[in-house]
Amino acid sequence: MGSVASYFGQLCGGEEKKEEERHLRANDRPFNLSYNYANNAIKTSKYNIFSFLPCNLFEQFRRLANAYFLFLMLLQLIPQVSSLSWFTTAVPLILVLSMTAVKDASDDIVSRNCNLKNKYLNNSVLGQKTVTMSRLKEHCFLLILYHLRVVACTADANLSLSGEVRCEPPNNRLDKFKGTLTLDGQTYSLDNDKVLLRGCTLRNTEWCFGVVVFGGPDTKLMQNSGKTTFKRTSIDHLMNVLVCMISFIHQIFGFLASMCTVLAIGNGIWEVREGSVFTVFLPRDEGVNAALSSFLSFWSYVIILNTVVPISLYVSVEIIRLGNSFYIDWDRKMYYPKNDTPAQARTTTLNEELGQIKYIFSDKTGTLTQNIMTFNRCSINGKAYGELFDFSGQRKTERVDFSWNRLADPKFMFHDYSLVETVREGNLEAQAFFRLLALCHTVMPEEKKEGELYYQAQSPDEGALVTAARNFGFVFRSRTPETITAVEMDRSVTYELLAVLDFNNVRKRMSVIVRSPEGKVTLFCKGADTIIFERLHPSCNKLKEITIGHLNEYAGDGLRTLALAYKDLDERYLEDWKQRHHEASTAMEGREERLDELYEEIEKDLLLLGATAVEDKLQDGVPQTIEQLAKADIKIWVLTGDKQETAENIGYSCNMLREEMRDIFVVAANTAEGVKEEGMVALGGLLTSVRSCTPFLLYCSQAFALEKNLQMELLRTACMCQTVICCRVTPLQKAQVVQLVKKYKQAVTLAIGDGANDVSMIKAAHIGVGISGQEGMQAVLSSDYSFAQFRYLQRLLLVHGRWSYLRMCKFLRYFFYKNFTFTFVHFWYAFFCGFSAQTVYDEWFITLYNLVYTALPVLGLSLFDQDVNDRWSFQYPQLYTPGQLNLYFSKKAFVRCMLHSCYSSLILFFIPWAAIYDTVRDDGKDIADYQSFALLAQTCLLVVMNVQLCLDTDYWTAVNQFFVWGSLAAYFAVTFTMYSNGMFLIFTSSFPFIGTARNSLNQPNVWLTIFLTSLLCILPVVAFRFILIQLRPTINDKVRHKVRKEALPAPTPRRPPARRISTRRSGYAFSHSQGYGDLVTSRKFLQRLPLWSRQAPFTQTDSPLAQNQPQHYRTIAEEPEESQSP
Repeated sequence: MGSVASYFGQLCGGEEKKEEERHLRANDRPFNLSYNYANNAIKTSKYNIFSFLPCNLFEQFRRLANAYFLFLMLLQLIPQVSSLSWFTTAVPLILVLSMTAVKDASDDIVSRNCNLKNKYLNNSVLGQKTVTMSRLKEHCFLLILYHLRVVACTADANLSLSGEVRCEPPNNRLDKFKGTLTLDGQTYSLDNDKVLLRGCTLRNTEWCFGVVVFGGPDTKLMQNSGKTTFKRTSIDHLMNVLVCMISFIHQIFGFLASMCTVLAIGNGIWEVREGSVFTVFLPRDEGVNAALSSFLSFWSYVIILNTVVPISLYVSVEIIRLGNSFYIDWDRKMYYPKNDTPAQARTTTLNEELGQIKYIFSDKTGTLTQNIMTFNRCSINGKAYGELFDFSGQRKTERVDFSWNRLADPKFMFHDYSLVETVREGNLEAQAFFRLLALCHTVMPEEKKEGELYYQAQSPDEGALVTAARNFGFVFRSRTPETITAVEMDRSVTYELLAVLDFNNVRKRMSVIVRSPEGKVTLFCKGADTIIFERLHPSCNKLKEITIGHLNEYAGDGLRTLALAYKDLDERYLEDWKQRHHEASTAMEGREERLDELYEEIEKDLLLLGATAVEDKLQDGVPQTIEQLAKADIKIWVLTGDKQETAENIGYSCNMLREEMRDIFVVAANTAEGVKEEGMVALGGLLTSVRSCTPFLLYCSQAFALEKNLQMELLRTACMCQTVICCRVTPLQKAQVVQLVKKYKQAVTLAIGDGANDVSMIKAAHIGVGISGQEGMQAVLSSDYSFAQFRYLQRLLLVHGRWSYLRMCKFLRYFFYKNFTFTFVHFWYAFFCGFSAQTVYDEWFITLYNLVYTALPVLGLSLFDQDVNDRWSFQYPQLYTPGQLNLYFSKKAFVRCMLHSCYSSLILFFIPWAAIYDTVRDDGKDIADYQSFALLAQTCLLVVMNVQLCLDTDYWTAVNQFFVWGSLAAYFAVTFTMYSNGMFLIFTSSFPFIGTARNSLNQPNVWLTIFLTSLLCILPVVAFRFILIQLRPTINDKVRHKVRKEALPAPTPRRPPARRISTRRSGYAFSHSQGYGDLVTSRKFLQRLPLWSRQAPFTQTDSPLAQNQPQHYRTIAEEPEESQSP
């Protein structure tokens, strides 16, 4: 009810008081409820039961055509004005509004059902205590008290925990949290290290105390998600403009208003000059003079000429969009059988927009990559090991069998037997190589059963390296703050851990110092090759050159590389170094600088062991997809939270970055002034660089670059580059980048992502695409289209998007042409009927023209037409560019359509008029009457419209043929039936055209007139198109010419990426963070309390809490899945 009250409060103009501080008490529900904080329910749907009708009608009447038809319906209620019944407009309008409302409601109900299906927590969770969690996967923002007061969690303290939390109000800052906790009279400071966000996993903890601080819409995730907005296509916006031009709006001298004004003036003049002659047998109503008659005729013509924008236009548009959406849903080539996931069009209103995309904003992890690291290759003591390929790109060897190692990971794959043989033969360098990988890391092991090891790594890179060492016989088994236990070739060895020299983004390396059981002290170091090579002993120069060659090869293949080195240490030197290290770490001033100096001192004169190459496994077809989209002149920006090296490395892997890109500009300053300076340098370099260099820009300072005074600099610089990668961006900053391009470039944007952190970006773009991957369903629920793999994006855009845009534009051009021509004939006829607002056609023809006679042929064109098939669309991605330039339907194209209609209407009115003027039948009877002329004019019109449609059709199917010939057959069948004697006898007043069809259509001169009219209308169109193709052929014309001459291109075979030699200095990328070295050498992660010291806090013994079982809370973004071990 709180949300309902808030809703009506906003409607009434009430302002919600801004929260300045959040105040909570653990286990005090009445106190927490008194603040009316948001509950844990979230909403990704657009409507609720109260807002659906007003909001949906408001959204629909934002289409000016709907508002225009509502105005017409009201106008038809006036008897003095209306020449047609009011329900002729009301019924179609209500039908359109109802169909659209049902569709919108259906889409929203699906979204709401997904919400309810995945609802995971009680609505009132704030301030509650959460106990016994081994896997936390919630949508709430949890404050962990376990770290703060673990000594108080005894039998006496469990039930009396009543901490009081004061903290900052809900906000979107992911990197900061400020607050205080008052517990037992003592106050503790709270920061970001004391909270768990959604998706975090709490390891090595049997139980803990926690307080939910933010729930539902107040969580960091939802605060970063942005608002759900109504999306409309650029064609919809253009249609609004065109409707303004052709509808009656006094402030805009539109086309329809102009025609009606001309005809109203003509009526006034005619009434003054000729009207008095007819008053004898057509008496005027009392008080009606020429001026009033002119005024009334204006509104009468508004009704008659409303067919320039018929209501059927919007019905047809919705049907076409629905049909094209089904094509996406049914496309088997976008179906991913591994996860049983088809492509899904979650909206039906944006299909043609898919054919106009200019900018794609993509997440990296889980979108371009599989988020899986694999140990592929390595170089040990100058010899390269790893995947072996023949000249055709096929692997030479099968998967290595690790059955000899009982602790091996069965999922690990490697394809070079020689490395296993080298290790098992006792090669010292190879064993030292894997010993380093087994010891130099911050991984946490879990072994729930004997021999079943699970590694919890801070980064997937570390997990892949430690797993590789495990399979080659050097198994990391367990650790304490002082020791590391490993199983080396089936022999358990415990090393004393003396120091961890932690990783950070400046050092780009990490080291451990260990003492073996034999007393030997060794420093093991791994890091970026450029950093390690600077610290090698001169005796390693030759080995370094060989290793550099291997590293260049690995970098060329897009692999992430690390160099490994070691150094034996003297005991006395180590003791002295440890003493100085202790003094530096406890210094009050210059602590970081002194520690860096000590690290530099000890990490020198290293001995090189080799290098590793880990593949951040891309999804299948990502490089080829990006290459195809680039050929289509679509710019792809990668927005990722990863650090610079990782983002750059992935850029090379997926062909966004290439070796020929010499000009690489990096903006990574930590101040606004620095960002501005580096941006100006990059802009200057871009202005002087050669275009063929295809420069690349990498932004690492989004927080400053998105400030108001620097936004335009960012946009101007980035848009001059071929490739842009923005790293270290928050979800909100992703949305800001999208909105920046969307606002100032006036281009259609698409955002694609797979996780909850991509939701704000997906909502901000014109089109949002969600990938149903490993990070839940939040991105999918907020998207407009979804599928399982990034590679399907090229089919969505280059095939479905291009076809949808092409079909919609053809439909609009033809629809406006046929209705403008239909209406212009009325306009010319007004000059021959005394401007009396008499219709030129039979009323039944007017009723059925858009509903029956021309509806199905144009729908067949709009649902089945294609210029070339999907293979040719992939063969020539350049076919996509006309959509980006909006060449197929624009204001200029609309004006050309009007001129064409004007010419055709002149032919269709005056040729039949001249042909039937004073004409007699073969038997001498007169057929120069209104009814015969109306029949001839409408028959000529329908024949010309069908011939024109045939000229516009590029791809014929049996359905198209049936619709075209069927519509003509239906016309003649209906005409002969309605003009028959029987219909006249039954409904005399409704069917006055008795005998007109059989009296007129059996005359040769009538058919000759139909032929001549059709020829004069169509021949100039054919001639113009022929000349245009010869003089200025479009890309479509050229490709279609090739299609007629060449065989169908074969499907592109799947093949491994081509091997290439890299000129890059390094392929280093390591997604690791600082601080984990301190963690593994502290006792925090090992703290355990005896189970007897904690009484059961709950009396309900059948609950998971009481049974000390893990609770699995599921987010709204995830489908149910089987619980699995972490």
